[in-house]
Amino acid sequence: MESDIFALTRGTAPLLVSVPHAGMHIPPALERRMTPAALQRADVDWHLPRLYDFARAMGATLLAANYARHVIDLNRPPQDESLYPGQDVTGLLPMDTFRKEPLYLPGQAPDAAERDERRERYWRPYHDALRGELERLRSLHDHVVLWDAHSICSVLPRFFEGRLTDLNLGTADGRACAPALQAAVEAQMAAQSDYTHVSNGRFKGGWITRHYGAPSRGRACAAARDLPVHLHGRDRALRLPHRPGGARAAAIAADADGRCGNAPVAGWHRSRRPVRPGGRRSTGTGRRPWPARWCRASRAGPAHAPHAA
Repeated sequence: MESDIFALTRGTAPLLVSVPHAGMHIPPALERRMTPAALQRADVDWHLPRLYDFARAMGATLLAANYARHVIDLNRPPQDESLYPGQDVTGLLPMDTFRKEPLYLPGQAPDAAERDERRERYWRPYHDALRGELERLRSLHDHVVLWDAHSICSVLPRFFEGRLTDLNLGTADGRACAPALQAAVEAQMAAQSDYTHVSNGRFKGGWITRHYGAPSRGRACAAARDLPVHLHGRDRALRLPHRPGGARAAAIAADADGRCGNAPVAGWHRSRRPVRPGGRRSTGTGRRPWPARWCRASRAGPAHAPHAA
């Protein structure tokens, strides 16, 4: 399906993979109002549509955003209620980066009217498409799984201490996902030893997981998955590096997603492994490592404060 808001590939399997933070486009008029930090697009979920390309062969439906989350965050409630009251979070229209850098030049921040306009222009079409695809798949199958795919830097002191677990499954503490499906996905994580993993730890799933995932009410099973960028990407360039971690992580994702398609979800987050103190990490390839400002090494211990993707 053609749209400037999203890229949609329809399948017939009972699995829909949503990638709401994959977009990189920022309208030129908006770019002129933004800071250099904003234009680096450091908070984009880099490479995930390519990583999840295997899902096409499974017959899954893939929906990926075209516009950057700096324009609007598709994984936030339309009225911008906090998903984690009392905690530091980014909203529907983010005002700063994950590292607390301002997104807008002085005097250029959007007002309430612009927020409403962007919600109608960018947010609503994505969710109309997501809802429509879930309804289409429900007309074909008794159960449908919504797999909300994310990636994030593994060291972000703003949101959590220490380094994020590699594979992060979020099911809104089980409310968005059938117990049998969550157990099947957790079994796949436990069956490998390459990556650390956790369910409903720092990431419990954002608005997409919580809103669309309601198997007890006859709606789709939804899960959010956050993956560390060090497993599938290296820098901001649009190149998918040749690295074993990406292939292995994709294999785990494929096996887990295959099981999702056969069970009545939730989501993963994939963290980006930090560089060493001093800002550089050996890649073993002679190529440029991650920029130091993206993933700064930390010696702090782990924590378990949740954060919405």
